[in-house]
Amino acid sequence: MDTRQWLLDQHGPVCAYCEQRVSTKAITMDHVTPRKGKTAYDRRDNLVLACPACNALKADQPFLSFLLGRRARAASLLRYGGHLSPMLLDLAREIAGPEAAARAARLADPDYPYLD
Repeated sequence: MDTRQWLLDQHGPVCAYCEQRVSTKAITMDHVTPRKGKTAYDRRDNLVLACPACNALKADQPFLSFLLGRRARAASLLRYGGHLSPMLLDLAREIAGPEAAARAARLADPDYPYLD
């Protein structure tokens, strides 16, 4: 199964940065760590779904700069990017803070019955 379809099956057409729902056709794939022409960055643990606005805003910005620009992105990424590499998730947790990271973990748990 290709990564795009796998992510759609996992989360639906939801932006991993702003949590906006967009149509399946409009949702884009984003390299969390910009690839700059390197195919090694096309791995599933470096890709998330992103709305066109967030993908354009992020462009080739470094991961850290983009998340620090709006810390809520880090919490969203924890919720919709649990498949990312441990290093990326650790950075997102650090930026989001302990409360936001705990909330993201609760919401990502399929057995959690509430939507906070």
